[in-house]
Amino acid sequence: MVKQRCRVGAVVLAVALAGAALTAAAQGGKIWRCGNEYTNNPGPDPAARGCREVLGGNLTIVEGTRPAAASAPAAGGGAAGSPAGNGRTAAERVAPDQQRQRDLEARRILEQELRRAQERLEQARADYAGGQPPRLANERTDGPRYQARVEELRARVERAEADVAALQRELARLPPAPGEGR
Repeated sequence: MVKQRCRVGAVVLAVALAGAALTAAAQGGKIWRCGNEYTNNPGPDPAARGCREVLGGNLTIVEGTRPAAASAPAAGGGAAGSPAGNGRTAAERVAPDQQRQRDLEARRILEQELRRAQERLEQARADYAGGQPPRLANERTDGPRYQARVEELRARVERAEADVAALQRELARLPPAPGEGR
């Protein structure tokens, strides 16, 4: 009885192997690489397509998902049918009066920040005193501490100057205020 089970198992295994071989033969048995594509059906003239037969080893190919055709225009960055080509639909656009109000508010805020930055710059320059600020009590005998404070004050002046310049550039980018010509 044990011998019969072994024979039946061997027969089943042989049939399975024969089925796998038949499947491979039915598919052509050869796998071709045509550029970045792997196929078992390279067409009538594989060499003309630049296909080469893949020899030896196992090859596993996992095909990825393809993007839906409907989502392709949205991924492009702008709607194809949008007027003026700015990527916004008519519903997304802001009315000219509302945009003017936004620009005026932005200008007001930037001018306010510019005044504050100019005040900070004036204070930093006064503290720096042209590189010769008065020594503090704990700096009278400690030269390196004084030099470190002078460098810190100089850096503060440079930062304040950069802030003022940046705010002036931002103001220059805005459209002119009503009654103001460029």
